[in-house]
Amino acid sequence: MAEQSVKNGYRLISGVFSPAEANRILMSLILDKINFHHKSNWSHKERFGEPDSASVKRMQELNQTKADLSALIEQAESSNQKLAINCEIEITLAPAQAAGSARLQT
Repeated sequence: MAEQSVKNGYRLISGVFSPAEANRILMSLILDKINFHHKSNWSHKERFGEPDSASVKRMQELNQTKADLSALIEQAESSNQKLAINCEIEITLAPAQAAGSARLQT
């Protein structure tokens, strides 16, 4: 019989924020993720002598997201608007062999 995976959902952010508040919240999350991949890439280089291509790619994606969010926040500020942000995370237990490869997608 196949195991059923149970999804767990958690509300990470929920509310309406001023542009300054939204900037602090969102940039903190993005910068933490970029820092995570920076450290992961550094560690990979130290151990294997080459960059971690998955971390390098993810840092590029996150930097683009950061730029996109900054533009949106600036737009809200210039038009005197607030930002409604809702962010949920979903976590599903995965078999141990698949869990190692999933780390690369953070």
